[in-house]
Amino acid sequence: MNALVDSKLIRRLYEASMAGVNVELLVRGICCLRPGIKGISENIHVTSVVGRFLEHPRIYYFANGGQPEIYLGSADLMPRNLDRRVETIFPVEDEGLKARLLDEILTISMRDNVKSRELLEDGSYKRIHPADGETLVDSQAWLMERARTYA
Repeated sequence: MNALVDSKLIRRLYEASMAGVNVELLVRGICCLRPGIKGISENIHVTSVVGRFLEHPRIYYFANGGQPEIYLGSADLMPRNLDRRVETIFPVEDEGLKARLLDEILTISMRDNVKSRELLEDGSYKRIHPADGETLVDSQAWLMERARTYA
């Protein structure tokens, strides 16, 4: 997503973390949630990828106890989007499309080690660097190249 600001949703994510749910968030811009706080958000990890075009997917993926659910949408999780605008979030039901969204967009975005930063519990960001010998993954470059193969 682009922004995570809505306090009600942030509280729900904290509750999920406290219940033992692993939460992985890719938030390109503003994120008011604080990950990694013992007893509150220690099961939440937040990364941000800001690339050349400032693009970002809006994919909401829930493992859902082995019954995965995927939603796509226009909304950021901000009060102005959730309370004062008409936004669309819809389920993806086609299994082939779900697989492509996970394999070709979400997974590659989460593996980015060129443009990504990790949000720390104090609100600062730390640049993610590839480990020695690790393949460089620039998610936006990968997605642009992938789009060329479909053209």
